[in-house]
Amino acid sequence: MDSLREALCWRGPVSVNVFVLGAGWTPLPKEAFHLAGLVPDAVSAFPLREPPPAVARLGLVSYDLDFEDDSLDLHAYTRAVLRRVCEGARAVAWTAFEGSFHYDELLTEQVAHQVYGYCVSGGEPVTAWDITALRGARWRSRVAEARVALETLLSASLG
Repeated sequence: MDSLREALCWRGPVSVNVFVLGAGWTPLPKEAFHLAGLVPDAVSAFPLREPPPAVARLGLVSYDLDFEDDSLDLHAYTRAVLRRVCEGARAVAWTAFEGSFHYDELLTEQVAHQVYGYCVSGGEPVTAWDITALRGARWRSRVAEARVALETLLSASLG
């Protein structure tokens, strides 16, 4: 795939996949995703099962935010979603392509090219909206920064 849009549309509708670690196990209501002037056609929330103990203490929820209109500019929307899911909680959130999730690979270098945005509570969302940028060393370095925040959050949950 040559474009981010193609990657987000692989199963039909445009699907923004968001993972939130640290905001608990209760998904946000669908209305929480009415952002940046856009309303998803479908919102699916999945509290992820069988997590490692540190993740279990914090909660990890995945959201699929689907849009039938594949011409929408979802870059600003993705930033708004990342900001929203990190509000009011000490959390790390990221957007990544479908199928990129595995507990052993959360924000690691092996999956950095599949992550197209992240946010750490208290910070601004960071996104890359270009497949070439996602494959670059600079993006891997930025995702590594998010990984450090995730590891800090996980280790704090053990204390």
